[in-house]
Amino acid sequence: MNKIIMSLLLVLLFCVSINAQTNDVTIKVLSESESIPLPGATVYFEMLAKGAATDIDGVARFTGIPNGQHAVNISYIGFETIQTIINIPAASPITFSLITDGNTLDEILIQSSRSTRTIRKIPTRIEYIGGEELSEKNMMNPTNISMVLRESTGIQMQQTSLSSGNTNIRIQGLDGRYTQLLRDEFPLYGGFSSGLSILQIPPLDLQQFEIVKGSSSTLYGGGAIAGLVNMVSKTPDYDPSLEIMLTQTHALGSTANAFYSKRNKKYGVTLYGSANYQKAYDPEDDDFSNLPETKAISINPKLFYYPSDKTTFWFGINGTYDDRTGGDITAIRDGENGIHQYTEKNISKRLSTQAVYTTQIDSISSLHIKNSVAFFDRDLTIPDLTFAGSQFNSFSEVNYQKQKETTDWIFGANLYTVNFNESDQNLLNRDQKDVTIGVFGKNILDISDHWSLETGLRTDFANDWGTFVLPRISILYKNKNGFSSRLGGGLGYKIPDIFTEEAELINFNNVLAIDKDMLEAERSYGVNIDFNYNTLLFDTIELSINQLLYLTAIENGLLLTLNTADFFEFENATNKITSTGAETNIKFSYQDFRWFLNYALIDTRLTYLEGNPQKPLTAKHNAGSVIMYESPVWRFGFETYYTGKQFLSDNTQTMDFITLGFLAVRNFKWGSIFTNFENFTDRRQSRFSPLVLPPNDNPTFPEIYAPTDGFIFSLGVIIKPFGNEEEHH
Repeated sequence: MNKIIMSLLLVLLFCVSINAQTNDVTIKVLSESESIPLPGATVYFEMLAKGAATDIDGVARFTGIPNGQHAVNISYIGFETIQTIINIPAASPITFSLITDGNTLDEILIQSSRSTRTIRKIPTRIEYIGGEELSEKNMMNPTNISMVLRESTGIQMQQTSLSSGNTNIRIQGLDGRYTQLLRDEFPLYGGFSSGLSILQIPPLDLQQFEIVKGSSSTLYGGGAIAGLVNMVSKTPDYDPSLEIMLTQTHALGSTANAFYSKRNKKYGVTLYGSANYQKAYDPEDDDFSNLPETKAISINPKLFYYPSDKTTFWFGINGTYDDRTGGDITAIRDGENGIHQYTEKNISKRLSTQAVYTTQIDSISSLHIKNSVAFFDRDLTIPDLTFAGSQFNSFSEVNYQKQKETTDWIFGANLYTVNFNESDQNLLNRDQKDVTIGVFGKNILDISDHWSLETGLRTDFANDWGTFVLPRISILYKNKNGFSSRLGGGLGYKIPDIFTEEAELINFNNVLAIDKDMLEAERSYGVNIDFNYNTLLFDTIELSINQLLYLTAIENGLLLTLNTADFFEFENATNKITSTGAETNIKFSYQDFRWFLNYALIDTRLTYLEGNPQKPLTAKHNAGSVIMYESPVWRFGFETYYTGKQFLSDNTQTMDFITLGFLAVRNFKWGSIFTNFENFTDRRQSRFSPLVLPPNDNPTFPEIYAPTDGFIFSLGVIIKPFGNEEEHH
């Protein structure tokens, strides 16, 4: 009996010893796309309730893991979570590769770089706006893209007319004519459309924004001295998509947007339409409009043809009609009389086409051919003055791209024409015709796993203005610990035309034509460096920091001066315009919460004036905070923006101010309902200084340095009958 008991005890002890056997386990986590370690990834044994974060080598270490099967979760922000079963014991390390979930910037393909690289691998610094952020800005302002750009660090939307609302984009303190607007890599608007450009681009059919700050003329030719903004349109997918957006503001603005897309094996289509009606709005009750009466409609159909898996051809047409009248409220509503007679009326019509042919020649090379023609007609009428004319633009390009494992090449040539014809009623003869032919080449070389070098050279010949040789160089360093840095610089130029902010402020009244014999093209050089760092705090909070430092200098700056005959004429500045500064962007992410912090130091100096004064209407200090909560059902956003003191043209210093905004969205299977409280503390310039000076029949409009419309409450609905799977889970 004792022998039997002893035998059972020995068997039991043996079994216990087997079950109690434990192991040291090492798990390594990599990104699938680049096979680089992911520091800060979370590895969690569910049944054991044991977890650890990977170190700088992407390795998580565990002790005391018993033999057998174990359920393991491996997660990292921006990547798809792995839920799997592993058998212990196993050979160490056990390696897992995570796939991006599509929300990380590292995997975003960028068009403005003219390559197929992701944002992480491009030496040129490119800022990206897309996805949820773009959707939120659309809800805040569905009529145009000004909201998307206004709230980007270092970008100012400068309103130049109270009556019409004309607005120019300023990047890092430089006038809007130094920024090139692109849509799907086509030069967009500019010239005669001037401050109306931003107001006539509805945002609903746009997929992403790409912003390059600093001289970018090597990439896209003249005009990109301060930088460029490339707007990328949505393209059709096999699953049909329909989105209808209706918005109403308490300021009596109504907007309707609709977008539809669908493709099959051979053909695809996108259809976009937008309509906006805004009643003249006067929040101060000073009898002058802060928002003009506006009737606008825009349509943009595109047809896609896919003759093979390697070739795509698409053709699009864009048509816009915009009628806006601002000024004396009584004159707008009831017609002019003896006292109430000042109105500013802008009627503009636009028709443009785009055609793109792309084919993959072989596994590493492709050919791209594109063409665009655009016609713009505008009538500007104020009492005793009419400025009218039309502008015809054309753009054609062919480029060849070759992408190998460690190097990318692109070679191309383009032709750009601008032909402005003023109405024959004006005797100043301000017609202007420019033709520019350019050839360019660019190379990106991966020197090692950590270093990449981008070099480019462009040569443009501009009829009547000469030849411009534009080199550019950028270098990228990145390591496996979440740190990267970019250093780049290049040259730029801008051909003079009469459509400057100064000329627009006086409605082009008595502005003389460009004298090609007396003026020189504006030239620039610029350099910037930035530092990026991403890490995980407390194993749960993702932190990313970007710090940018920059310098841009412009020679032969185009100035508007009053001559002895009381006419305004253009001349070149005798010294430089310089813009130096810094931009800081910080982002915290925790589960469904995001917190964005930004600060911009903008020091733009007019060194051709005594004392090197700061450029008027340019705040030296700007800061912002955005807190977002995003879940499949609810979305909330709270924004705070600070704008520092500015100087007016007469050297008067303005007040600084803070604006606040709040957005709430409720998602459903059929779409969303949203409400937006923009500038809900009602900060507007009229609280600091007058917007209009008497008399009523011949008013004077001071310079605009703060919001003019104040608090705007809006309510809207987005209806998605189909194609809404990604919005609601």
